[in-house]
Amino acid sequence: MSKLDPVKLELVWTRLISAVDEAAKAIVRTSFSTLSNEANDFACVLTDGQARSLAQNTGSIPSFIGTLPNTVRAIREAIPESEMRPGDIYVTNNPWIGTGHLNDVCLVRPIFHGGRIVAYGATTSHVPDIGGRLRSTEARELFEEGFHIPPMLLLRDGVADATLIKLLRTNIRTPDQTEGDIWAQASAVTLIGDRVVQTLSDHGLADLTAVATEIFDRSEAAMTERLRALPEGSWSAAFETDGMDQPFHLEVRVTLKDGALLADFSGSSPQQPRSVNCPFTYTRAMTWFVLKAMLLPELPSNEGIFRPIRISVPEGCILNPREPAPVGGRAATGHYVPVLMFQALAEAIPDKVRAAPGSPLWMMSLAGRDQAGQPYAGTLFFNGGTGAGAAQDGCDSISWPSNISATPVEVAERTAPVMIHRKVQRAGSGGAGRHMGGLGHETEIECETDGMAAVFVTERIKYPAPGLFGGGPGARGEVLMDGKPVNTRVQQVLNRGTRVTVRTPGGGGYGTG
Repeated sequence: MSKLDPVKLELVWTRLISAVDEAAKAIVRTSFSTLSNEANDFACVLTDGQARSLAQNTGSIPSFIGTLPNTVRAIREAIPESEMRPGDIYVTNNPWIGTGHLNDVCLVRPIFHGGRIVAYGATTSHVPDIGGRLRSTEARELFEEGFHIPPMLLLRDGVADATLIKLLRTNIRTPDQTEGDIWAQASAVTLIGDRVVQTLSDHGLADLTAVATEIFDRSEAAMTERLRALPEGSWSAAFETDGMDQPFHLEVRVTLKDGALLADFSGSSPQQPRSVNCPFTYTRAMTWFVLKAMLLPELPSNEGIFRPIRISVPEGCILNPREPAPVGGRAATGHYVPVLMFQALAEAIPDKVRAAPGSPLWMMSLAGRDQAGQPYAGTLFFNGGTGAGAAQDGCDSISWPSNISATPVEVAERTAPVMIHRKVQRAGSGGAGRHMGGLGHETEIECETDGMAAVFVTERIKYPAPGLFGGGPGARGEVLMDGKPVNTRVQQVLNRGTRVTVRTPGGGGYGTG
């Protein structure tokens, strides 16, 4: 196959990235819930005809762009291509083929050109409610966590599967918002398909094979070159996390040799009978993300970048649980993966790593009936400080390794019967060092109705974010209810006048002062 003209390659790839960026804007404009239009908890991805990641929207969630190609492959395995038709849209939220938990609904649309499938458009979005327990870590198996959609048709010939929609609406707390968000995703994958077909027609291409091959090969060569420039060897890291009754142990060994990297998570805690397990698809995506961010930040993500990287996680581990393990809080475990990788590679590439952030991301999920008797369900996000690096302090109250926005005060008060009394930075919460860790923040929330169910996803309440190279740890997080510490591992019931204070952790410092 002759190489594609470099000018045409750039023009086509730029238009493909523009297509998924435009689709993302469509989701923001048309989605019903604040999770998409305010918190940015979604992603749009384009793959080639073999389900290899080719382009994703610029502001996408790092984990989602690593999991969505896997979702496309799973859809292709479940539904033969011979049964797919132009205009079809498929749906699933299975955690082992999707993003790792049921709350993220994934849509996949095969893109036809010249009578055959040439690409796939895919989206995932965290919907406001999926039924089951309210994001509780108390769940003992997947069946408690909500409405499970296997890979299946959502739309054919412009007609939705009415039975699926009826079952979905019956099993969730926010039927209008959740269904509205799904249709926003449907408009996005339709837009991606239309733009891809137009791009192929404008440039006289039968499919994306030449474009994808060139991009993948160049990206693979770039990552291999970066890896060859690093010292060869093996390095390990391990630490404990807050856990449940007992701490959880996470461990990785990273081996660099001959332009390839192996990350082996053997030794990490076994899967748990609680909703904190992290499916392999999410663990892999987090590992890919941090390596790309450290080593090849200038290139957009695509399949080729990750070819020189192997990831090994024993089945039955907390980072690779067997179905039907509970996985609703998988981010509380999976967000530690980049921190493990930083610590393991600190000796090899000290100028590229960072101290630990005050994440995993914190969440407070609320559900009940408001003063008018109407049901509501939603999630408030809170961010800790990021860890410091070799050349700069950490950032204050910024989500990392995800990039979800903290819930604005006005939005929180509009979507749930709560009043936010204060939201301020936690002075002195960043770890000390030559470069300081980022600050966490404090938010005080008052409940304005009785019987509000509240579930928290928190970390670093027991174990603070450690520093690197002599840097100090960040401040631990806290959750108080009417001034008293609360157990964030169990569901709480709030009544009118109850005040919850959320104090997110600070990031670790880097180096000695």
